[in-house]
Amino acid sequence: MTDRWARAEERFRQREADRRYQRNDQAWEDYDDDTTVIPRYTDEDPDEPLPTGRSRRAAPQRAEQGEPRRGRPSSAQRAEDAEPRRSRGDGVGGGRAGGGPSRSGRTRSERGGSRAEEPRSESRSERQRSAPSRGRRSRAASRKAAERKKRRRNLWLIGAMFVVLFVGAAVFAGMKLVKMFGAPEDFAGPVGPLVVVQVHPGDTSNQIADAMQKKGVVASSEAFFQAAVRNSNMNSVQPGYYAIPSHSPSVQAVTALLGKDSRVGNLVVAEGRLLHDQQDVNTGNRKDGIYRKIADASCVGTGTNKKCITYEQLDAAGASADLNVLGVPSWAEQRVRDVPDRTRQLEGLIAAGTWDFDPSGTPEQILQQLVSASARSYESTGLLQSGAETKLNPYQTLIAASLVEREALPQDMGKVARVIVNRLEVNQPLQFDSTVNYALDRTEVATTDADRAKRTPWNTYAMPGLPATPISAPSLNALRAVENPEAGTWLYFVTVDKQGTTLFTESYSEHLRNIEKARQSGILDSGR
Repeated sequence: MTDRWARAEERFRQREADRRYQRNDQAWEDYDDDTTVIPRYTDEDPDEPLPTGRSRRAAPQRAEQGEPRRGRPSSAQRAEDAEPRRSRGDGVGGGRAGGGPSRSGRTRSERGGSRAEEPRSESRSERQRSAPSRGRRSRAASRKAAERKKRRRNLWLIGAMFVVLFVGAAVFAGMKLVKMFGAPEDFAGPVGPLVVVQVHPGDTSNQIADAMQKKGVVASSEAFFQAAVRNSNMNSVQPGYYAIPSHSPSVQAVTALLGKDSRVGNLVVAEGRLLHDQQDVNTGNRKDGIYRKIADASCVGTGTNKKCITYEQLDAAGASADLNVLGVPSWAEQRVRDVPDRTRQLEGLIAAGTWDFDPSGTPEQILQQLVSASARSYESTGLLQSGAETKLNPYQTLIAASLVEREALPQDMGKVARVIVNRLEVNQPLQFDSTVNYALDRTEVATTDADRAKRTPWNTYAMPGLPATPISAPSLNALRAVENPEAGTWLYFVTVDKQGTTLFTESYSEHLRNIEKARQSGILDSGR
């Protein structure tokens, strides 16, 4: 009796376990998850009453008596529980009292055991559903991985650039500090050959120092600058060209720059000066021309090391047919090409004044510097815009200005310019003695009848109009006088004494009386 009640209670517990922990195999087959985590089962509400009216509070007592805890039985437990039932069963169709098999003729533990022993294979529908989603997830993951790699690479590149910039800035700052606090590089001597250095208008000590370093005079511009700021005479340095020994210690270089003999290529052209030398009839002295002045100013060095451009070299270079090489301005080119004597083609194109040229250049380069600078000086007076009243082109204006320079004192230049314009308007010969003397090697104020009768491209006694070229280097005052001549009707003038007193008239008879006054003063006496 007791055994029957024990078996009945055990069957009751087994049915309750099968009812409460039923497993839906179809739901597990349809469950789609990439994870391998098995869902965790938990007991139902512990306060739910058992079917027999018993409370779950009795579970601890059974646990103390060695009974297994309620929960999902394992496959081994189910197989163990099913073994007595099979041994007690009466065969197929046996009732529950006979201890036969459960509803399906096979115990739950057998189904569970078979599933535990045989691995579940994926169904075709599950593979079809999971393949696209897995592909999409794979491609998205690949893109994200590539983006992360690209971001990491960019960050590395940016970081490397910052490192390079930082290192470069640190090196530059370090070099600056070394230069700032360390002694600048300097030559110790001995000095080398002379080199020519140019000081431009407005140059500071820093700019002069840079020029000295580029020419190899000093080892560093810093050394020269430090020596220059300690010498107060640096403020007296004028723009121009200076001959300084190369490889000089900075202090010696500053001293050489300030020396009175260091300046070279400095030319002073007096008003009315001609290109070529002339000889005074009365004194026999040579009157140096512009070419001679340039040759003297071109010398660099002393003694056996002295180097100069010669007068003859300049004369030959000035006769060159390449006017561009000589710097002839466009407004004078055609008339210069037509000059009958090529050696005189640059006459008047080197203006009166003070000029600087590089003596280390060739004769052609020196002439180009001087002619170009003079053209700019002439044009500054408004030469290219003049001629509306005088009817003279720029080159003719320059010729007339050279005549004014040779014939008049500064106070009479406007009147002499007016005489020239008035005579040209009526085609009357100018009859200037200065145009007769221009073609002579030996000159004086007075001219002879033979000289005036000699026909040359410049003798205005022998022909009407202007000479072929300017006859001297005009000043800017003479040029302005021709551009804007003084108003008047004068046709004649003559200098009547050695003080330069000049009388103007429009009457020829009065002019003859003025000439007599000049004879009486002795100014017209000839030394020939």
